[in-house]
Amino acid sequence: MNVYDYTTAGGKDLINEYLDKLVPQESAEGYRIKRAIEEDGFDALELLNTRQLIGKLWEIKFNYKDRFMYVIADENNFYILHVCKKQKGKAEQFELNKAIKRAKELGRELGKKFI
Repeated sequence: MNVYDYTTAGGKDLINEYLDKLVPQESAEGYRIKRAIEEDGFDALELLNTRQLIGKLWEIKFNYKDRFMYVIADENNFYILHVCKKQKGKAEQFELNKAIKRAKELGRELGKKFI
């Protein structure tokens, strides 16, 4: 499966920047998850701690506090839209709003509706 990270209009890869700022063990877990999805696709997702957030927006929990927010465009394309730390019992609204905004942008680009 193709795994795409959200990048800004200026080409900044926000997902890898976030992972690179984590302590090495936590960073490695984020990269391991991305690699597993690339190699094993949907089979990898079945082994991860995922949950649906809204519409086609989902999250993967890792390192007990970090979250990837993602959409699956089709059977071959997986988009990580946002990554953040869980601050409270659930995703904070402003973090969720970032992912929703990016999902809508991606949907317009791809001609799909994710939210």
